[in-house]
Amino acid sequence: MKKLLDQLKLEEVIKSDLVYNSMIQVDRGDFTDSFPYFDSPQRIGFNATISAPHMHAYALEYLAPYCSEKIHILDVGSGSGYLTVALSKMINDTGVVIGIEHIDDLYKKSIENISKHHKNLLDEKKVILSNKDGREGVKDYAPYKIIHVGAAAEEIPQHLIEQLDKNGRMFIPVGKVNEDQWIYLVDKDEKGKINKQKIMCVSYVPLTDKEAQLNRY
Repeated sequence: MKKLLDQLKLEEVIKSDLVYNSMIQVDRGDFTDSFPYFDSPQRIGFNATISAPHMHAYALEYLAPYCSEKIHILDVGSGSGYLTVALSKMINDTGVVIGIEHIDDLYKKSIENISKHHKNLLDEKKVILSNKDGREGVKDYAPYKIIHVGAAAEEIPQHLIEQLDKNGRMFIPVGKVNEDQWIYLVDKDEKGKINKQKIMCVSYVPLTDKEAQLNRY
């Protein structure tokens, strides 16, 4: 894991000590059996993937300025659970990170993955996993200073915009399958005004309902 992160740092994908130190605490090998230390996305079943490490690093770098202790974070499409834990490390395990995964088997698997070396986060409810449609968010723990979305929405879900805290940031891929997708940074200022910034072209699996995901291929 260290070799992979050192390479990402050399390539200036990882720029901050906060992101490096957070990622190195979470062994990617706990979250996928398929080439965990390759810088490429890997399938985890059910038409889902764990993103490439460089994309996780980019996401954390863009979210790092919004990190502070005891905040609430939402991770939509939490999949394997890897980034959910990394986000918790970004705030020194002091706040609450909610991971949403709508595929039952992936939800159960993510609990197993996290329990290998970070079971305390689940026991202490610093990481809470929710088995539901991520496009709806989780109102019970809103507002969220940070929202990360790990699949591409055709348009930014209104529920997520509403649950974003003032002076908060959402990192979300937007676009249709087989068309251009872009990462958007969605910032909400202290008055609740929304600013959207398109930053990079990407390719993500779609943020959709359970049935569509399972029947996509």
